[in-house]
Amino acid sequence: MTAYAKMTPAEREAEYARLQEEFGALKARGLTLNMARGKPGKAQLDMVSDIFGLMQKPEDYVSDGIDVRNYGEMRGLPAAQRLFADILGCKPEQVFVGGNASLQLMYDTIAKACTHGLLHSPRPWCKEETVKWLCPAPGYDRHFKVTESFGFELITIPMTGEGPDMDAVEAAVKDSAVKGIWCVPKYSNPDGIIYSEETIRRIAALRPAAPDFLVMWDNAYCIHEFEGEYVEFPDILSLCAQAGNPDMVFEFASTSKITLPGAGVSCFACSEANMAHMEKLLTAQVISFDKVNQQRHVLYLKDKAHTLALMKKHAAIMGPKFRRVVDTLDREIAPLEIASWQRPKGGYFVSLNAMPGTAKRTLALCKEAGVTMTGAGATFPYGKDPQDSNIRIAPSLPPVEELEQAMAVFCVCLKMAALEKLGV
Repeated sequence: MTAYAKMTPAEREAEYARLQEEFGALKARGLTLNMARGKPGKAQLDMVSDIFGLMQKPEDYVSDGIDVRNYGEMRGLPAAQRLFADILGCKPEQVFVGGNASLQLMYDTIAKACTHGLLHSPRPWCKEETVKWLCPAPGYDRHFKVTESFGFELITIPMTGEGPDMDAVEAAVKDSAVKGIWCVPKYSNPDGIIYSEETIRRIAALRPAAPDFLVMWDNAYCIHEFEGEYVEFPDILSLCAQAGNPDMVFEFASTSKITLPGAGVSCFACSEANMAHMEKLLTAQVISFDKVNQQRHVLYLKDKAHTLALMKKHAAIMGPKFRRVVDTLDREIAPLEIASWQRPKGGYFVSLNAMPGTAKRTLALCKEAGVTMTGAGATFPYGKDPQDSNIRIAPSLPPVEELEQAMAVFCVCLKMAALEKLGV
């Protein structure tokens, strides 16, 4: 295979004609395949559905002397706090356990900053003339939507192989209107990057002009290796405290990719001073989240070691799917020199950078052939990728045989878009 840029115009024309025939045959199959979001596949969900058979006797509904069927325990069951603290490496008293969605807790944290202010806010953010927010990109589209929905000005921070460009972050936080940053520190969405220790320490040691600057630390993939052994990760709460910023960070996690996304448990972790501030605000909002489900997860997951053993079973399902994606790209795309991609060992995505100006066209062709993927630009603030290059591939949902079909379509579409860009 010859790199497209090195082909003669006649060779590119011939290659495009061949691809058009292949594309027509793929369209004729009438495929309806979905790789738009990082959802666990059916095999993963089936594997953990025995969680619903655990609580059969009245005594199963009692935890530390607490009847989980009743009101109360707004911060969550102490046993659930201990479980998340074990997984995250923080203290149980720093953990607030919520419902099934960590995104809800993230949204609520930003909402409370806007309506009431954070612990060190001079005033609620809704009374600020401008609120700016740092968005490492490529990043998680739902994060960006949260802060955009409150009218914040989103500032793109380039991602590097070690995490956000910290020179850019440190320069940006000198502006007192900059109130926070989104972070997915382990197997970042979508690049699959693990923040380096230096990056994490620089984040913890930030000296923002805003006294209420907030690090939103979404540790969604903290134990989500699908290749190799579990990678230990620093406790951001401790590092911030050591750096003199104990109240600067809220950490989030959930069991969405451990048990069931639609029926899991989420949490946030923060300093005890932040917890007291949030508890006052939450008292007016909620009596308690679903403690029955919290107890179900405590009984099922038990502790970090047992949870990591379960994640090995997930890895046995996820690993082959990710290898299939990367192997296909290596075989079909690498020799053509029209894209580059990450090779993650955990998380839920493969991030591909196509030739600038071809991502939208590639995904439009995919949709035409019956393959739905995350929209072009979604991994950047406001949905605008300045290079029209980044494409997020989510291999987890389709069975392997469907994944193979979807990747065949994707590769044909990527090739066609590249040849069009080169002027066929």
